[in-house]
Amino acid sequence: MSHPTALTIAGSDSGGGAGIQADLKTFSALGVYGCSVIAALTAQNTQAVTGVMDIPPDFITKQIDAVFSDIDVHAVKIGMLSVPETIEAVADGLKRHNAHNIVLDPVMVAKSGDALLQPYAVAAVRDMLLPMADLITPNLPEAETLLGREPITDASEMQSVGGALLALGPKAVLLKGGHLKGDQSPDLLIDADGAEVLHSRRIDTRNTHGTGCTLSSAIAAGLAQGLQTHRAVGDAKDYIQAAIGAADSLDIGRGHGPVHHFHRVWN
Repeated sequence: MSHPTALTIAGSDSGGGAGIQADLKTFSALGVYGCSVIAALTAQNTQAVTGVMDIPPDFITKQIDAVFSDIDVHAVKIGMLSVPETIEAVADGLKRHNAHNIVLDPVMVAKSGDALLQPYAVAAVRDMLLPMADLITPNLPEAETLLGREPITDASEMQSVGGALLALGPKAVLLKGGHLKGDQSPDLLIDADGAEVLHSRRIDTRNTHGTGCTLSSAIAAGLAQGLQTHRAVGDAKDYIQAAIGAADSLDIGRGHGPVHHFHRVWN
């Protein structure tokens, strides 16, 4: 087998903390070779998103074909896709190349609060991408949007929400409970075999830009290395927990700074 390789299909973050940049840093930190398909450009830093430019769908297709025609891709992470035309191009490309180990992070809003997914594109994500995903990693607001339901305010609701998301077609769901209050941040991992609640200690820091991108790409890295989904999720959660814990040592930007992707390497 060639060296474990993962492909990220997402938007670029000029501030370096999220999106394509976070994904490639995560792949590298975890020993996986990273490839990329850039679906959008953002003018972004730790404080705000000031512009989004979508890449033409035909050029997204060219990027996908270029990677798959030459490189063995062992896992795919899908992040920010803002419009239906982009989503369709990605779905068609992955089907054409029989992609596997697909991790979908349905990114909708940046840490700054700026919208990244256009409201009219939600149905395309739900109908085209969820059924082909091996794992989806929505947070609670993203789950609410995908299901068209009222806000989730209690951990006791997560089981039914996770089940509803699973019914939309993915093989597994990691429903992230970080938006709930409390010292613990509960995540629910659910698939056809059952459900498991994974608890993490909440870390007091504002430097959490790119946490969702980093977690999903860490899971994809584990799948690329041959891990089963539950092990890949557990290892990825350990990695992001440590990356958040070390985030304050970076002191990047004046807003929500990035997590420390290379906390295991940099002194």
